[in-house]
Amino acid sequence: MYVAKWNGAVIAQSDKTIEIEGNQYFPMDSVDSQFLVDSDTTSTCSWKGLANYFSLNVNGDVNTDAVWVYRDPKDAAKEITNYVAFWRGVTVSAA
Repeated sequence: MYVAKWNGAVIAQSDKTIEIEGNQYFPMDSVDSQFLVDSDTTSTCSWKGLANYFSLNVNGDVNTDAVWVYRDPKDAAKEITNYVAFWRGVTVSAA
C-alpha cells in the first residue's frame, strides 16, 4: 500500500499503484477528489503522450500543478490510463 500526503492530508492511498520512472501512479478512484483543482497545464512525454494536471487545495493552501494524469496515453503507457502521480512536495511512501 502506498500513501500520498501533502499539507497534513492524505491525498491518495492504494495497493494498486504502478511504478514508472520512479513515480508511483495511483488509480484515480484512490484519490480524494475534494483536494483536486482542475488546471489548464499540460505537458508531453515522448513515450507516454499528453499529461494533464491538477493543483491541490488543502486547508486553503494551494500546490499548483502537483498532480498529473495521462487520460489517453500512447500505447506504450496504456497501463496508466487515468492513473495519477505526484510531485512538488507531495510525499509518497509505503504504508
